[in-house]
Amino acid sequence: MIKKPILITLGIICVILGIIGAVLPVMPTTPFAILAAYFFSKSSPKMHHWILNLKYIGPSIQEWEKHHVIRPRAKVMCLVTIFAMFGSTLLFVRTYMWAKIAMACVGIAVSTFVVTRKSYPDVEENTKDEDGQEASHNFDVNSDQRLGGG
Repeated sequence: MIKKPILITLGIICVILGIIGAVLPVMPTTPFAILAAYFFSKSSPKMHHWILNLKYIGPSIQEWEKHHVIRPRAKVMCLVTIFAMFGSTLLFVRTYMWAKIAMACVGIAVSTFVVTRKSYPDVEENTKDEDGQEASHNFDVNSDQRLGGG
């Protein structure tokens, strides 16, 4: 099946871009890591497990997969990167107007997506207790009981 090698290759490319983003302050890491995890989840359980358990980005990916959460710091880094890169390109690169409009639309769409995602998991999460009964776990919004210490 040709789909699996393509998805693995896309996942590896996203990992490489994420690593570059960890070194360069103008390029985000988390979105590439989440995208890599998605590609690996569809193609390689081994690679998916590997990326979920990475020390620095694993927790962010797990939060995204479990709760569809993007932490505020990751949002800020992503938005700063989008505005810096897209803004400088729109202002300083001479190209066709349609290309600038398309780039602005992509930047606005990605920014909107990032901003509209939850920053924290829901305050009340239902899970099953040892007896298989629904148990409600209430978390104090003002405490550090949330995933990742808030």
